[in-house]
Amino acid sequence: MIRPTLTADGLAVRLPIADRAEQLLDSLALAFAEHPDDVAALLTTHAANVVRLDHAVVSEDMPEYERAMRAAAADGSREALLAEAPTADNLDDLLGPDDALTLARRITGLAVHADPRAGRITRRLAARFRRHRTNRTTRP
Repeated sequence: MIRPTLTADGLAVRLPIADRAEQLLDSLALAFAEHPDDVAALLTTHAANVVRLDHAVVSEDMPEYERAMRAAAADGSREALLAEAPTADNLDDLLGPDDALTLARRITGLAVHADPRAGRITRRLAARFRRHRTNRTTRP
């Protein structure tokens, strides 16, 4: 599960992902060692797609459909690279309802420590959520 922490200055909540990046880089390195030509071609293609997407994002006269096409190309090459890294499937945390609520409480607690105003916002959201849940009507 994700282990949120406060930053050193205590002003923000950190959601660490470094260990996941290490797993992904290790898997990519192993895939490259096994199939250097294939992985090099995938990396080269992905790099070109990312550069084209970056250009489309910052270009003021680029049509929206072109941005979407370039984003899709970058997503596709990224997915192809992830397919070469077998541990990529394990990078996402899948949380059940109880674990998700526990994580939300941890993050909220740290946010309140970083900024006491977050506690007031959280209480208002919780009250709104409770009202919403009690006002639901059952459907036939």
